[in-house]
Amino acid sequence: MPAEPLTSDYLYTPCDLAEHAFTTTRELESVPGLVGQERALEALRFGTRIKRKGYNLFVLGAAGAGKHSAVIGYLQNEAKKQKPPSDWVYVNNFETSHKPTALELPSGQAHKLKSALEAVLDDLKVAVPAILESDEYKTRRQAVEGDYANRQNSAFETLSKRAEAAGIALLRTPGGLVLAPAENGEVLKPEDFNKRPKEERERIEQVIAELQKELGAIIEQIPAWEKEKHQRLSELNRAIAVSAVGRAMRATKSDFAHIRKVADWLANVEEDLVGHIGFFAGADMDESMRQPLFGTGGEDEAAPMRRYEVNIIVDGTHPDNGGGAPVVYADHPTFANVVGRVEHISRMGALLTDFTLIKPGALHKANGGYLILDAVKLLREPFAWDALKRALRSQQIVTESAGDYLSLVSTVSLEPDPIPLDVKIVLVGDRQIYYLLCAHDPDFGELFKVPADFDDVLDRETENEFLFARLIATIAKKEELLPFGKDAVARLIERGVRHAGDAEKISLIIAPIADLMREADFLAVEAGAEAVSARHVDAAVEAQIARTDRLREQSLEAITRDILLIETEGEKTGQVNGLSVVALGQSSFGRPGRITARVRTGGAGARVIDIERKVELGGPLHSKGVLILSGYLAGAFLLDEPMSLSASLVFEQSYGGVDGDSASSAELYALLSALSGVPIKQSFAVTGSVNQMGEVQAIGGVNEKIEGFFDVCVRRGLTGDQGVLIPAANIKHLMLRADVVDACERGMFSVYAVERIEEGVELLMGRPAGERDGEGHFPSDSVFALAEETLKRFAASARPIPPTKHGKNAKGIKL
Repeated sequence: MPAEPLTSDYLYTPCDLAEHAFTTTRELESVPGLVGQERALEALRFGTRIKRKGYNLFVLGAAGAGKHSAVIGYLQNEAKKQKPPSDWVYVNNFETSHKPTALELPSGQAHKLKSALEAVLDDLKVAVPAILESDEYKTRRQAVEGDYANRQNSAFETLSKRAEAAGIALLRTPGGLVLAPAENGEVLKPEDFNKRPKEERERIEQVIAELQKELGAIIEQIPAWEKEKHQRLSELNRAIAVSAVGRAMRATKSDFAHIRKVADWLANVEEDLVGHIGFFAGADMDESMRQPLFGTGGEDEAAPMRRYEVNIIVDGTHPDNGGGAPVVYADHPTFANVVGRVEHISRMGALLTDFTLIKPGALHKANGGYLILDAVKLLREPFAWDALKRALRSQQIVTESAGDYLSLVSTVSLEPDPIPLDVKIVLVGDRQIYYLLCAHDPDFGELFKVPADFDDVLDRETENEFLFARLIATIAKKEELLPFGKDAVARLIERGVRHAGDAEKISLIIAPIADLMREADFLAVEAGAEAVSARHVDAAVEAQIARTDRLREQSLEAITRDILLIETEGEKTGQVNGLSVVALGQSSFGRPGRITARVRTGGAGARVIDIERKVELGGPLHSKGVLILSGYLAGAFLLDEPMSLSASLVFEQSYGGVDGDSASSAELYALLSALSGVPIKQSFAVTGSVNQMGEVQAIGGVNEKIEGFFDVCVRRGLTGDQGVLIPAANIKHLMLRADVVDACERGMFSVYAVERIEEGVELLMGRPAGERDGEGHFPSDSVFALAEETLKRFAASARPIPPTKHGKNAKGIKL
């Protein structure tokens, strides 16, 4: 018997919340966690709690499923139960300045250390100048300088007296000390000296030469005396520095004495401060004690003090941590943003740097907690993926620039100490990225052992519908929307079912539902309503469709103007209306397309030519469907003799690619019509794939396909004979528009569900398909009998004609 049209009970399954006692979502409790994601939740629980190398997580699922917000919310709850991470700072390495030292401190101690060092420097800035101005220091310094002056003056005075006794004067000139003959305290003029007797002149010259030697000896001793003076002054200054620095550092050293590495560094700081006490002395110290900041030129007055700064890289008590372990989402995971970077400053045309310019990356900020990364964004950034894997394998963070990583930069740069890494990485992406990484990256499976797979749908059961209603209430409260009435909640659940493409499932892709809620709320607010009702939701749906409806309208217009040739009445041989789905951006709609078939005698076998494939417009799945038709024909017809058939199939007026096998049943109907000569009713459209056994199989987009043909029929005028054939397996997926259901209830449009090709043949061609009897024959007037007769004619015409006894065949052609 021909299949009967589906009743409206099958076409749309409404949501019934009558047994749940609430009026609006204001009365419903919020959902505390993930809805319908028990598998993913268990994976998250396992992955976050196991403390083994390589057990990082990859959260996979469809876009819009709320993975990010759900994962962040779960991790934040978990992080609150854990202790804050250690603080990490970079400080100056006084022995090797280009290799800054990393120090680990208990949580909250980094700022304390930084403040303590700042206090030490502030103390020394006040204390050292005060000491230098003190009477005691001045007296001791004057004593040293006076001793040096006395020693020098005494030596020259002794020499001067000996010279005077010998009639020689010791004179100070711009050129230095000079010995000259004198008489009565007056230096003799050269002409007077030359008038003296020769013997006297020789005696005076000999005395001057001896005194000159003594003067030279005294002058040679002056640098040694000067050095001794400076040494004594240095000892004095060092003693003062040791005292001042020791007093200033005493409290700081005591506070951090229990942290060995910090205590060792503080000892180095104390020693360096003593050696560079001139930084704090103002203008009173020797220039030799004033040293600029390493590598920066010292133009900045504050530069010398930077060597004692504390560069905080990780602050375990940061407010974003909420008092527990950090949860960090890196929205822009570049190489530098993941592992950190070393910045530079420009001085006199040169790029310079020091440890204070080391900046933390996402790994630093998340160390001791959780780091969430978008897989696509991470893979899109050069070197970031390799840097992350290297850090996870070595379990330490090495801060380096991309130039250093590629060995492109040969200038001296910093080599900061690596920081031990203890972090749980959570990658978020779609399933395709996950499976591609599994297949092509051998490191991926070792580093990301825990997949958390988010389900796309939830079973449509009474308790789950109510759970989804609570989810709607949660979103409404979080977004501060108007309360949603029970009828609006039911309509939203039905939209979730429609998005799932299955009347027995509810979509867990929350993003489009949340968008619909916001838009319905907007319409309700504009209308002055106190709550969102079903009519507001319906209006929001219509508005969403209208905003993206231009392409659908153009497609319908092209059909109604007979630009795209689609017939909705009459009969045609070898021609059927197929159905496809066009998805562009946010728009998705069904569109009918004409499929035609032509047949003729061919060579051995059933050769079905896929024109789409020949011109490279057909994809592999479509080609597979066409090849299946050959298998079906071989198994259904001419079981006892070879088949000789050449057939061609094509989507008429198809100017883009065609893929998928959902039109294979329509192509088979067109082929059977061409073989049998029985026309197909053009008031029907067909969707569904077929296997070699003639079973019609389920396809996707069934709702859009039915609605697409319905819209064309409405434009042309409903006659009551129009309808769509779908696979029986797709009945459970039907959630059709209200106008389609209404037309079906009024008998103006029909939806038929078929399980086998034979059922479709009877509906489309108006006569039985035919079933072989005990002798293997089809009923004489059946479609299959007519098709087999045609195939027999093709086979007979393809057989060679045997020759006569004269060596010629029946047509007189000599063989």
